[in-house]
Amino acid sequence: MIQTVIFDMDGVIVDTEPVHRYAYFKQFEELNIAVTEEMYTSFTGFSTRNTFQTLKEAFQLNHNVEDLIQRKRNIFNDAFDSKEDLELLEGVGKLIKDLHENGMQLILASSASKVTIERVFKRFGLHQYFTHVVSGEDFPKSKPHPAIFEHAASLSVAPKENCIVIEDSTNGVRASKAAGILCVGYNSIHSKDQDLSEADIIINHFNELDFEEVKKMDSKLRNN
Repeated sequence: MIQTVIFDMDGVIVDTEPVHRYAYFKQFEELNIAVTEEMYTSFTGFSTRNTFQTLKEAFQLNHNVEDLIQRKRNIFNDAFDSKEDLELLEGVGKLIKDLHENGMQLILASSASKVTIERVFKRFGLHQYFTHVVSGEDFPKSKPHPAIFEHAASLSVAPKENCIVIEDSTNGVRASKAAGILCVGYNSIHSKDQDLSEADIIINHFNELDFEEVKKMDSKLRNN
């Protein structure tokens, strides 16, 4: 029986991607580097640090990675605070409350920084539902490396065989599977050009899930 659900954040709980995109491309313009859509899409699931480490090498930037990270966060934070129409993705709030009210443990494992996670959680009152919050900034390698999900599973009240991850990105799904954890691929309209084919099950809307469905998901998927 599934006892712990590990959520990604961006593209699963809230769509902050337009704000991230604005911040990144504003900074790319400042740095005078031409980042293609293909390259930008490949960063989905990366931490900000890993993104700038990759860009620094690709474009031979002389800037300090920490300075690049801080500049991007400053642009993002200003844009986030002024974005009044930011909402939880449709159906996810109801799912989170349903799982929590029925005793399911919820853990967040996001590539986002702690500052960004805190901004989102505070804005939408999510702290009360999650026992732990894990940020990608604490790990040297981003998804698809499994470290973040392995750590999240170690915080679970149950063995990882009784955990499940909800992810919307290619790198996130691969990280979940590399960690040996069952994965729900969320086919989000906000996450472009992502390959979810390695997920154990793919959903198009959160109304496809509820506590009863999630609880029995391990036996259902492992028997298929």
